[in-house]
Amino acid sequence: MQMLTPFLLDRLKRNANRPAISFFRKGRRETECSFQELDQDSARLALLFADRGVSRGDRVLFSLGKSLFFVTAYLAVHRLGAIAVPCNPDFTRSEKAYLVEDAAPKLIISREQDRDVFQAIALRTALIPVDETRPYQELPEIQNSPLPRKSGLEHHPDDPALIIYTSGTTGPPKGAILTQSNLAHDALNVSKIWEIGPEDRLLHALPLFHVHGLCFALTTCLLTGASVAMLDRFQADEVLTFLRSKDPACTLFMGVPTMYTKLLDSLEHGPEAFQHIRLWTSGSAPLKPAEFERIQQMLGKPPVEREGMSETGMNFSNPLHGVKKPGSIGLPLPGLQVRIVDPETGADLQTGQIGEIWLKGPSISPGYWNKPSETAAAFHNGWFKTGDLGKKDGEGYYYLTDRLKHIIISGGENISPKEIENRLNQLESVFESAVFGLPDETLGERVAAAVVPHPGATIQTDELQAYCREHLHKWKCPKQFFIVDHLPRNTMGKVLKHELQRLAGD
Repeated sequence: MQMLTPFLLDRLKRNANRPAISFFRKGRRETECSFQELDQDSARLALLFADRGVSRGDRVLFSLGKSLFFVTAYLAVHRLGAIAVPCNPDFTRSEKAYLVEDAAPKLIISREQDRDVFQAIALRTALIPVDETRPYQELPEIQNSPLPRKSGLEHHPDDPALIIYTSGTTGPPKGAILTQSNLAHDALNVSKIWEIGPEDRLLHALPLFHVHGLCFALTTCLLTGASVAMLDRFQADEVLTFLRSKDPACTLFMGVPTMYTKLLDSLEHGPEAFQHIRLWTSGSAPLKPAEFERIQQMLGKPPVEREGMSETGMNFSNPLHGVKKPGSIGLPLPGLQVRIVDPETGADLQTGQIGEIWLKGPSISPGYWNKPSETAAAFHNGWFKTGDLGKKDGEGYYYLTDRLKHIIISGGENISPKEIENRLNQLESVFESAVFGLPDETLGERVAAAVVPHPGATIQTDELQAYCREHLHKWKCPKQFFIVDHLPRNTMGKVLKHELQRLAGD
């Protein structure tokens, strides 16, 4: 069984003198490195982390902006057999405190500007604050760390290697565990179905704290020897400049639907400017058929739609060569078993019938970190219950139709209504709340909240907005608030969120 770290380290050495990553900050090249430099610098950082007490099985929390240091530190953690825990560096203090408590990291690597926050919420945890305004080669963590001797550490297929926190449906985020074999199988699958190899160059404009940017994009390129032009952020005009450039030319772009909408809205050139790009992929949220057609017309090739989850890696993809069906997530990846079942009985349904999608395969997480009850609820006889409703057509293509779980997907981000409700309900003036998604042309869905005041209390929407901005990341904050007398419920007392969506539409 293939394991990520030994395979990855072998590939770094095999591609030693080839360019690996060019990193651009605000559109300007900041630094670049070869596969050999990645290998050596990650070995140096591994020694530094070991001196801070990190060993096999320990968690290392990343709260960094996108940078070459992030990539090198991520590789260093894997070299030690430790577990990487990336998080959005722009999370609020409350969100960061939850992750620290839940993951119990041995080491935190943070932005320098967040030093005081982590020193306050993680008093007994080692901390390495990184000054991200300094060029990579000038960072003391790189300059002052010696190159260690070869490590004899052995890795095992079932060793946890990564914890990705995903929005919980019944409470705060859950840490999905991904093992050495999970990550290796997933990256090799992606490289195989999309034929990614050393001749490719990926324009990387995704964040590194999600599986999309970290696993599907970055790890796949490192394993295959493809080079990466890594941007510190997504800015439509900057991305278009890089996509048009042929010195050197990028051949791959991976994005989410909102990225494509912004790119097409900013486009001033015809498809002839992008003929060197052989693959456009879209995932993390549904792509509207109309946007599929716009991409094909304006960028010159149809996008390859795919589907994946934090807990499973990539599951489905439309074929690189062959029919790409707008609105379909495509065909199952090699090694994946799929069932469409009645969510009430668990009975298998026929082609064309809508049911819950259940999955089984080598890339699927063994469960959630320190949450045995949530893990047990997510599986049935080895099958992972995705919470997505879908169907299969007569040619074997799959479609997502709805969600059993009340996750809101806004701009490619999974947002838990329950997390926001729990936070709103802590306000003294709030009796109860319900958070739901509303259609949005740009984001796919936007977050909305219905709030019931305590009897006699008065609530202003600007008060609610300020409170949410203090305690929640900006993409979790509701864009609209509705002050209501009561929440609509069925006879069992369950809040009818579809009714709230209807009332909001009216």
